[in-house]
Amino acid sequence: MNTPSRLVLFDLDHTLLPLDSDYQWADFLARTGRAGDPAEAQRRNEELMERYNAGALTAEQSAEFMLGLLARASMPELAQWHEAFMAEVIRPAIRENALELVQEHMRAGDLCAIVTATNDFVTAPIARAFGIAHLIATIAETDRGRYTGRIHGVPSFQAGKIVRVDEWLAGMGLARDDFAEVHFYSDSPNDLPLLEVSTHPVATNPSPTLRQIAQDRGWRILDLFKDMQDAKS
Repeated sequence: MNTPSRLVLFDLDHTLLPLDSDYQWADFLARTGRAGDPAEAQRRNEELMERYNAGALTAEQSAEFMLGLLARASMPELAQWHEAFMAEVIRPAIRENALELVQEHMRAGDLCAIVTATNDFVTAPIARAFGIAHLIATIAETDRGRYTGRIHGVPSFQAGKIVRVDEWLAGMGLARDDFAEVHFYSDSPNDLPLLEVSTHPVATNPSPTLRQIAQDRGWRILDLFKDMQDAKS
């Protein structure tokens, strides 16, 4: 098999999606009474999002709450809940221009993957909705057919994204240096480690901090959801 000349990596939340799937999943469970006390679950969810946006959240701190939600139910229950989540929250939020961006790279024969800090249970169906076969996500540990509430292996977060991408490529007998170009689309300064080792970093719907960094460094800036940003301003 010939190695594609380009490796194209996409962050998910606020990059391909105009929302945070981790936050929305916890909110969905809280609103539907599936996360214990709804008010307390929503308070914890808001607190974690604020700390993430401030760059003051570790993967382990997030997992304590987010993966703990998965440990509350059986796999069949979780699957039913997730399909309702996809129908109510995720599929209506998928934008045509985000799908077209992915399809453009796939038509070009690029090797594409989603690289997200959000756990694999939440994001695997979303990756399928975008038609992306390869997903690098934080792995939710399982034991005897149930989620434990813990992370398995290296979380796909900050510098851990580089580790996980390299592990994924090595599993196919490849390395980042095998590609003439490595593109990475992301909205967040949490992804600076992987952006900085990519030949083509793309600040996508960037936070104000990442937008300024991209402007200072001459990185491409892509606003897929500009109409939503304009509506807020």
